[in-house]
Amino acid sequence: MSPHEPIDELTGVRADASADARTDVLVVGAGPTGLTLACTLARAGAAVRIIDKSPAFHRTSRGKGLNQRSRELFHDLGVEERAAAFGVERIALRKYRGGVAVADSVPFADRVATPDVPYAGGLLIPQWRTEQVLRDRLAEYGVEVELGCELTGFTQDGDGVVATLADGRRVTAAYLAGCDGGRSPVRKALGVGFEGETDAEECMVIGDVRADGLDPAYWHQWFDENAAIMLCPFKGTSHWQLQGAPERDAEGRPLPPSLESFQRLLDQCARMPGVRLSDPTWFSTYRINVRMADRFRVGRVFLAGDAAHVHSIAGGLGMNTGIQDAFNLGWKLALVVRGLAGAGLLDTYEEERLPVAAWTLDVTNERLRAVLEGVREAGVGTEVGLTDDVTTLGVGYGWGGLAWGGPKAGERAPDAPCRDAATGEDIRLFDVFAGPEFTLLGVGPDSAEALAEAEEKCAGLLTTRLVDDHEGHVRRGYDMDGDGLVLVRPDNHVALSAGVDRGAEVVDRLLRLGR
Repeated sequence: MSPHEPIDELTGVRADASADARTDVLVVGAGPTGLTLACTLARAGAAVRIIDKSPAFHRTSRGKGLNQRSRELFHDLGVEERAAAFGVERIALRKYRGGVAVADSVPFADRVATPDVPYAGGLLIPQWRTEQVLRDRLAEYGVEVELGCELTGFTQDGDGVVATLADGRRVTAAYLAGCDGGRSPVRKALGVGFEGETDAEECMVIGDVRADGLDPAYWHQWFDENAAIMLCPFKGTSHWQLQGAPERDAEGRPLPPSLESFQRLLDQCARMPGVRLSDPTWFSTYRINVRMADRFRVGRVFLAGDAAHVHSIAGGLGMNTGIQDAFNLGWKLALVVRGLAGAGLLDTYEEERLPVAAWTLDVTNERLRAVLEGVREAGVGTEVGLTDDVTTLGVGYGWGGLAWGGPKAGERAPDAPCRDAATGEDIRLFDVFAGPEFTLLGVGPDSAEALAEAEEKCAGLLTTRLVDDHEGHVRRGYDMDGDGLVLVRPDNHVALSAGVDRGAEVVDRLLRLGR
């Protein structure tokens, strides 16, 4: 089924969807994980459908930040500038004690953009805006989210997956991806274990409200002995995200969130009579839930994002880890369904991302401990949870089967300014890497012959670029002494770096990819 078939504007369903519609990949869940996966697939030319049981798109803040690595991947997808237009890179956290402002701090304030790391900070942006940006990009590829479309079951065999929808329709796909959240029906249907711990009681109330009379230049954080509340503003909207400790009844049980409860909590902590909360558009509660699936793949069905792992919100890694799962899985599925790689390539998704998920659980547990301990001290806020780890710039796959040797194999591929050797044009490596193919960089004129051979023999799998490293940023970033080759994966991790005499090895590895 083509991703460019028309959508019925009233139902959001493909106008000619038959009882047995076919596609390459069916994505279940249209949050940031599912949308990133669908964009990655559609861009590569794979047929994809993305369904969501919700009747309408939400406008809630939920996960409210893209970290530095996600911003790099959004650049690759061509949406980072759009997201940045809706977000804020740096915001001051104003901490209060006893109703008095005692300290301001700006996370990553000491960081500046460098040739290898172009985004010095993350991006504060409500989740609904992030999803809007991704949906708009997906629509440019001719794919729309199918709303009110619930998966009720599926079967799979060696040839594909047959999914059944609530309205009785069936979709046949080569693969299915469950990006359907922490309660994932896909995971449950697979019988995949989701081991871990869930606190018995909610530890936080959360919601979106107006906060008239409060300065939107700050993320306000009140931490007192027996109460806490935070109000985070968002660019271009009058609503703030409120997070706070829940009120309790006479027996000590947490009360459900409400506007009246939010106002009482604010009055108790902030002691600002002129600040009134109004127009609530979202209420929720949060309890600490730390769990991970024991498998990320069963046959032709994959799990990504919260469907595969949930953890503490400290450090803001939930949405980002899901986006990065999806980017890892997307290029691999695309190459396989297009016949450019063998199905064995798909084994590397779980091989690479399951250890990252385990690491993420450990990091977020530690960051939560640091925050809970830190805020006991006046002037300390959630910034103690934002360490270098949570940028995920250091996440790599050096242990994996796609790390083929040389300096930085498996690691994130650094950005660098350089010149196109053929035209003399100033270029940036992240722009060279953008797209669904591998990139073979030739650094120095002696690499030209290897590039030409690889381009001829690996058509569809590879783009090549001979660069003039006139300022030395490429060689420094990639630990190169002289001329050489660097093979970069479609998700911008280094697969291989080698001398110019190893072009045949690059060709051989790509032609045998997953086979």
